[in-house]
Amino acid sequence: MQLLVYILIYPILWIISILPFPIFYLFSDFICFLTYNIIGYRKKVVRANIKLALPHLSDKERLAIEKKFYSHMCDMFLEMIKTIAISQKEIEKRFTFSNMEVYYELEKKNKSIALMCAHYASYEWVVSMNYYIHCKGFGIYKKLSNPYFDKLVKRIRSKFKAELITTKQTIPTIAENHKNHVLGIYGFASDQSPKANAAYHWAPFMGHIVPVHTGAEMLAKRFDMNVIFLKVKKVKRGYYEASFEILSEDVKSVPNYEITDKFLKLVEEQIYEAPEFYLWTHKRWKHTKEKAQ
Repeated sequence: MQLLVYILIYPILWIISILPFPIFYLFSDFICFLTYNIIGYRKKVVRANIKLALPHLSDKERLAIEKKFYSHMCDMFLEMIKTIAISQKEIEKRFTFSNMEVYYELEKKNKSIALMCAHYASYEWVVSMNYYIHCKGFGIYKKLSNPYFDKLVKRIRSKFKAELITTKQTIPTIAENHKNHVLGIYGFASDQSPKANAAYHWAPFMGHIVPVHTGAEMLAKRFDMNVIFLKVKKVKRGYYEASFEILSEDVKSVPNYEITDKFLKLVEEQIYEAPEFYLWTHKRWKHTKEKAQ
């Protein structure tokens, strides 16, 4: 059955991936209309999250953010599909890095790097960073239930010289590379919510105390990796610009959770700057200290 689903769906994905960009984004507008106005995909969750995170805004302002978010979300989802056929030249034009020199200085330290980023703007096209780096790039992801689509995702990423590792493979992979002196950069999208009973740390995020993922910081300390933050800005439709900020070059001297807290502050700044580009569909504030009390 899973193979049949793949056989039926893959040709549709491939056709979408080869559409010229003007038609591609018209199709995205159509998908957005269906998703927002007809299906109402996670509209209650999105609306509640925006209200919870941005209570200072009026209902009208939050509604405007909501609508812009759905347009962006559909663009981003289809841009993920676009990576099936997109050329290196095209993606380098559409996803640029403004200060690679900051990253290169960190690379010269001869240590592996933990890259922390958020589910903001285009976190999928970050994979194009592998065209510019000198060490091996690893993306941490949640394995797909359909093995054929899982292989497709891995095949797409291999075009960008990136290796995908599942959350379960992360520690063994880093440990093996560390043992063999293989320098790597490991991408952690660390802004979503862990299970409350598995959280080691709670921190303020968008005005609420929430459980946070600390894996990137803890693994950086365990394997003596430097830590860098990647901020992605949506310049215009289909175009993004990323920039780097070093979070730590001496992780073992930093008190526990300080790096994670700094990361969350930077994510907050991104959201306040342009909230429509954050991934509001996830239940990020499902667990808060207010609810726990």
